[in-house]
Amino acid sequence: MNHPRRRFLTGMAALGAAALAPRDVRGVRLQPDQSGQPARQPVPHRIDVHCHFSSPGFIAAIKARNTGQLPLMNWSSSRTLEDMDRDGVATSIVSTSEPSVWFGDNDAARRLARECNEYGAKLMAAYPGRFGMFATLPLPDVGGALREIAYAFDTLKADGACFMSSYQGKYLGDPAFTPVMQELNRRRAVVYTHPFRAECCVNLLPNGRALGITLSTETTLTIASVLFSGTAARFPNIRFIWSHGGGTMPYITGRFGVNANAKSPELPNGVLHEIQKFYYDTAQAFNAYTLPTFTKLVPLSHMLFGTDYPFARADTVTEGLTNFGFSSAAQRAIERDNALELFPRLRPAGACW
Repeated sequence: MNHPRRRFLTGMAALGAAALAPRDVRGVRLQPDQSGQPARQPVPHRIDVHCHFSSPGFIAAIKARNTGQLPLMNWSSSRTLEDMDRDGVATSIVSTSEPSVWFGDNDAARRLARECNEYGAKLMAAYPGRFGMFATLPLPDVGGALREIAYAFDTLKADGACFMSSYQGKYLGDPAFTPVMQELNRRRAVVYTHPFRAECCVNLLPNGRALGITLSTETTLTIASVLFSGTAARFPNIRFIWSHGGGTMPYITGRFGVNANAKSPELPNGVLHEIQKFYYDTAQAFNAYTLPTFTKLVPLSHMLFGTDYPFARADTVTEGLTNFGFSSAAQRAIERDNALELFPRLRPAGACW
């Protein structure tokens, strides 16, 4: 590890002492500055469910493929912890970002997934309460994914699994992935999904301008796949988390049949029932134009704080949520309490409001 345990323990002691300082109603620590006036510093309490990390092997893989993801190539645990403390994040549940670990070779993907997961487990052990982990799966290799689920959940104690939105053009409702869904349903697993760069659409616009749009659309497509294939209804124990506020789905609900909300063998409870069972993170979904529709569709209890770190900062997301005018209780639910329902092991960790 590149962040010594002694420094971690010293930092935790400092955090414990700082937690005694007075706070305002938003959980902001009031510390005197050099003039003797209180300075506002965030108490670490937020739980970030959309935080990326990079194992050494993953860094090597994306460098070799020139993905351009410099923040992931330069990722470090020490910098992540510094940024978490600065922006009031108590716990980051880390995940491997796209393009994930499969590049055409099943054996290589299994080895890289194992490295990513063991690296994440070391973070969890070295910094108790500061990190959780969504296990990386070597899909589309289903057999490898099933073995990695068993190891990551039973041995490494992962908090959930991480999907990409599609694999080799197959979205998550594809029958090829049914054995994986069956196993995750049996385990009542939390499953976080990140969009994948669809090979068809990466270069639609010059200067990479299509990337953010296609990533959002990828999330929308895989939500539709999970819904209309019957996957959501057949495997009701899976707790899906959709990144980036569900892509474009909340804004084109008419295309999902929400107006009619007709029941079918694939959707025996109707489409709205399943949409509102899902969880959604706030990465890229925290501005004044997005939030009115997002909050109309998604129950408050199913909104989770997500940042897209290291591509974005937690304080930017917090500012957007605060400016929208959530009540203190609602913002607390989004930033912490809702995640505690999914990840009860985190209840004693971090500073409370």
